[in-house]
Amino acid sequence: MTSASSSAPLLELTGYSIRFATPDGEVQAVSGLDLTLAEGETLAIVGESGSGKSQCFNGMFGLLARNGRTEGQARLAGADLLALSPKALDAVRGRDMAMVFQDPMTALNPALKIKRQLSETLEVHQGLSRREAEAKSLAMLKRVGIPEAERRMNQYPHELSGGMRQRVVIAMALLCRPKLIVADEPTTALDVTIQAQILELFRELGQEMRTALVLITHDLGVVAGVADRVAVMYAGRIVEEAGVDALFDAPAHPYAAALLASIPRIDRDGGSVEAIPGRPPNLIHPPSGCPFHPRCRFADERCVAERPPLEPVAREGHAIDAGRRVACWHPFAAARAGSAAAAPTPEAVLHG
Repeated sequence: MTSASSSAPLLELTGYSIRFATPDGEVQAVSGLDLTLAEGETLAIVGESGSGKSQCFNGMFGLLARNGRTEGQARLAGADLLALSPKALDAVRGRDMAMVFQDPMTALNPALKIKRQLSETLEVHQGLSRREAEAKSLAMLKRVGIPEAERRMNQYPHELSGGMRQRVVIAMALLCRPKLIVADEPTTALDVTIQAQILELFRELGQEMRTALVLITHDLGVVAGVADRVAVMYAGRIVEEAGVDALFDAPAHPYAAALLASIPRIDRDGGSVEAIPGRPPNLIHPPSGCPFHPRCRFADERCVAERPPLEPVAREGHAIDAGRRVACWHPFAAARAGSAAAAPTPEAVLHG
């Protein structure tokens, strides 16, 4: 893991929202996010499916469906991505920021050989000749652990396994050494050995090039091993943001505590995991107050009536940590109720 820089943030989301127009009404996929990311920092975004994790960054990259629209600001190195023309955004994507998509089958062009799909990135963004670009592409394929890389360069995506296709997508994202990489479930199709190699590669880039990484994932073991900070999303909002050790030690939001309690642990014998009751809310008609209140055992009348702001919070007996924010009227309620014992250590999750 790398240390966050104290300088101006590399990425800054301010009042950032995404909405989709549908026949049934407007879906509030992301609502009023304020978030920063420093050079060389790794931020994990976690939450259930449908919480807005992927859509948040698809909007930055200009990859929303036609019925989607963004609001607010998304600044990368001071430039508002949402205000750029399509041509200007094309120049930024791949060069200054890159995305590792969750599904490598849809991220690769089935009609082009691997070497063409990789080398094109370097030819467009760095002005390299085709021969130079292919040489660099081959070196990157080897670095992400693809066997017989020379032969794979001349193959089409359908000739590769799912894991190899995913490594090609990762190599493509890394080629120009961008300032920011957004990785959406980047290790899903990989075995544990290759997964460890890819995560180590991300770490190396953070140290060598100060590349910042946003890791969108359901795998809390990956979070424990790689992230500096964690942002927990629920119903299109960040409900808790904290350093990875602080979150695993004592989650402040009941939803964050429930996520941690729902994963298997090697330090607990024979215990079943705890399922989160209920279901995620309908984002066309979100609940009043705290969006988690219908599923929260600590909710009261205030939780139903008032939406809690995301603000710094301190655990009892501790000083306020400016790097930790929570949107909850009853922070650390799970810990006070005795659920803290259910929160695993990063090591227990990492090796589980």
